[in-house]
Amino acid sequence: MKVQFQTVDVFTNRQFGGNPLAVIPDARDLSDAQMHAIANEFNLAETTFVLPPDDPANTARVRIFTPRAEMPFAGHPNVGTAFVLAQQDAVCGVSFDRRNMVFEEIAGLVRMTIDSADGPVTGASLAAPQRFRVIRNFDAAMIAQACSLDPSDIEVRRHPPCLASCGAPFAIAEVRDRAALRRAQQRMDVFLSHLPRDQVTGIHLYVEDTEEGADFQSRMFAPLHGVFEDPATGSANVALIGLLAHLRREMSLRLEAAIGQGIDLGRPSLMRAVAEKADGIVTGTFIGGSCKPAMFGWIDLQ
Repeated sequence: MKVQFQTVDVFTNRQFGGNPLAVIPDARDLSDAQMHAIANEFNLAETTFVLPPDDPANTARVRIFTPRAEMPFAGHPNVGTAFVLAQQDAVCGVSFDRRNMVFEEIAGLVRMTIDSADGPVTGASLAAPQRFRVIRNFDAAMIAQACSLDPSDIEVRRHPPCLASCGAPFAIAEVRDRAALRRAQQRMDVFLSHLPRDQVTGIHLYVEDTEEGADFQSRMFAPLHGVFEDPATGSANVALIGLLAHLRREMSLRLEAAIGQGIDLGRPSLMRAVAEKADGIVTGTFIGGSCKPAMFGWIDLQ
């Protein structure tokens, strides 16, 4: 059996930048075990598998796998999958509305908006499937240790390190400067001891910095998912923009930011993040960016 795939570089306007994603645009004939094996074979941060929706009012059911586990929701897989599907006539043999895509995922419904410049599809944006929430705080010294940093490298004046989520939970911590962000390296032993995979997707570090036209630079480590460092993490940065809006004193606002990631990996990425807040509650979070196609091919399953 042959299965078609496409890879796309997400959150970048240049090929071989951003975060690479493998998309299986029709996974109807694949078992769970085959999906796990294919994701492990690609060994990218994530691979997506497109299936018919449970509710025909939606576009597709999208399953997202890291090399180690299935994800309830993720950012660059949704953006890249929408980019791929927007250039097709049908999803799993059924015609669909490219302007109003809705993906069914474990975390809920993910609504997509396609970006196009006078015709060609250039990228996509998503609305997070769950309302932003802070789950709990972490000890700053433990987060520093997990990232091979000194406790003084963790900036706590804005907020302590915390577990925050818009559909996938991340430990989010601010660092004191760009140099600290650059020095960070994940320590598997600390993740194994203090950050179980079923509770914490990974650690997301950030700092205010205008490098490459961004407002913030970030890095994300998720070694227990087989992702030692991610070039661009939409699900973490959509939680980050939600956190920043949550911390602002204004009761109602629309907060926008450009968030960079992947520079220290040689795969620079840029994400457009938005949070909406009303009556003191973050009511919606959104993230998007550009995509570039990379490879097309077939998997020959034997």
